[in-house]
Amino acid sequence: MIRTILIEDERLIAEEFKTILKRASADTELVGSLASVRESIAWFSSNEAPDLIFSDVQLTDGLSFEIFTLVNVKSPVVFITGYDQFMLNAFEHNGIDYLLKPVDENDLAKAVSKYRSLEKHFNSDHAFLNGFRQRTKSRLIVRRGIENIALRTGDIVIIYTEEKLVFAVDKDGKKYMVDKKLTELEEELDQHVFFRANRQYIVNIGYIKSYKTYERVKLQVDLLMPNLNHHIVVSQEMAPFFKKWISEL
Repeated sequence: MIRTILIEDERLIAEEFKTILKRASADTELVGSLASVRESIAWFSSNEAPDLIFSDVQLTDGLSFEIFTLVNVKSPVVFITGYDQFMLNAFEHNGIDYLLKPVDENDLAKAVSKYRSLEKHFNSDHAFLNGFRQRTKSRLIVRRGIENIALRTGDIVIIYTEEKLVFAVDKDGKKYMVDKKLTELEEELDQHVFFRANRQYIVNIGYIKSYKTYERVKLQVDLLMPNLNHHIVVSQEMAPFFKKWISEL
């Protein structure tokens, strides 16, 4: 029996998917259904990983890719969405297949069949899936005035959003504009080096001086460059992942 988890934030679509899955694959058991990035992170952090995951891409509180960035989930994933623009990202986050909504029963059956054919390649380290993991950027194209600059990611201290614009600050305190959203940058940057502290900030571990408890359940990050004058607080839901991230590197 193939143990599966469904991540889908629309209840009616989730119920319909369960029905289609039963018809498409009789030997597939749906052991749980999750409805948000936050709920999924909590579940995968405290439960045994399933054999296979079916996941919508766009959830109410963000993209599901964030789940597999923040939690070490090695299960293969079949991503489901109404748009095909996320296809590349899907295969960079344990994706083995990609289905468009509304999900067709035959396509779903083929996806499960594909999992079966690949299952023998999954060793204890899931080396097969590692081939799909993203290649991170060593440089980021930023703007300063009329110049477009290839900025080394290792020189970036923080990336943040302000009034719907995204900026990067380098080790010399210079500020640049970035023509990408934080969510996109989060996917492209080395996750061992950069951490999404909250909705506003991404921070580079190389420039973190220390951190301390803030408002009992959050964390305040202090940088090696105090003159930057940025107040960076790790949100309550991200605090445990930040501690794990910074202690393992």
